[in-house]
Amino acid sequence: MKESRGKILIIDDDPFFQKVLSDAFNENGFTVFNASDGIEGIKVFLEKAPDAVLSDLVMPRMGGVSTCMEISRLAGDKQPVIVLLTSMFHEPPHEHDAPDMGAKVHIPKSTKAVDIVIIVEQLLGRKKIQQG
Repeated sequence: MKESRGKILIIDDDPFFQKVLSDAFNENGFTVFNASDGIEGIKVFLEKAPDAVLSDLVMPRMGGVSTCMEISRLAGDKQPVIVLLTSMFHEPPHEHDAPDMGAKVHIPKSTKAVDIVIIVEQLLGRKKIQQG
């Protein structure tokens, strides 16, 4: 079995979207964990310490902004790549200099799953280089 290219946590209350994205990351060599809302996502984050967290914006119990902010707070100096996925904006994927709504990277849900994988791969690669 090949070594995992990293651990990814996908937090989304849409089971179909979650499966499509999970399959795309699995097919590209990542270990994937799933959660269906922010509260469950925070528990999985604490248990699995993923390299990247992709969170939907609108979810029951705890939305994406609160989820991303809490994960960032809990991570301390071991920050994962945090991505906010949403169908509420339709701009191309973009990165902010400082976290906006809890995440530095915002990606519309209309983005192809394989493109989301590529963006996360690039972010993880850049993070590795920055950490030396």
